[in-house]
Amino acid sequence: MIWNNDEKITLKSPQNEDLEPNLSLFNFDKESLKRTKCNLLIGTDEAGRGPAAGPLVAAGVCFRDIDDKLIEKLAKLNDSKQISEKTRRSLYPIILECTENAIATVDEAMIDKINILNATCEAMKNACMDVVRKVQTTCIVLVDGNNKIRGYDFPQKTVIKGDGKSASIAAASILAKVTRDDYMLKLDEEFPMYGWKRNKGYLSRQHIEAIRKFGPSKYHRKTYIRNILEKDKISQQKLHF
Repeated sequence: MIWNNDEKITLKSPQNEDLEPNLSLFNFDKESLKRTKCNLLIGTDEAGRGPAAGPLVAAGVCFRDIDDKLIEKLAKLNDSKQISEKTRRSLYPIILECTENAIATVDEAMIDKINILNATCEAMKNACMDVVRKVQTTCIVLVDGNNKIRGYDFPQKTVIKGDGKSASIAAASILAKVTRDDYMLKLDEEFPMYGWKRNKGYLSRQHIEAIRKFGPSKYHRKTYIRNILEKDKISQQKLHF
């Protein structure tokens, strides 16, 4: 099935009612594309805005064609935060294989330098531009959230809570989340004391205690842990009086 026909996406021989929410995600994308003069649609989302360590990861995903088989394969597609890790990892290779996609990262040093909002825009812009180069046609980008991508000069539209509305954004959220989680697992092997295998860089109690005990690593975002370090510095100074 091609995106540019006027029919609503339905299953020719539906297996069960569990696929209905999934169809709504694809139909949202189709309706969004119909309102533009573009030929294809890209969904983009990020993972890693909140953590105090590790990179920000963004993904762009474009479904060229949709058929019953693919929809059934992606029956559990949803916002990556609303599905289990097992489900995310089962969908990840299917999305990689069945879409035009790209993943971009911005490391912690650059996040500290340009701030997290600009880092998000940079990663999303790079991911979407990579997808545009692959598909070689006009694309509308659906951006999760309420901030457009700064510096991206092609058509785009923000979608609040888009990872639960759009198939392309949901797929991008899964690629970004799994990619970042895997990266944090590798960093945990290098710095196991911070518990990144479990907290993925978020400031859990164990993570904060480890920062206070061992100091920050080269993968920490200094702007995110400044308050922790300043409080400890003040406490140490008080001990000398």
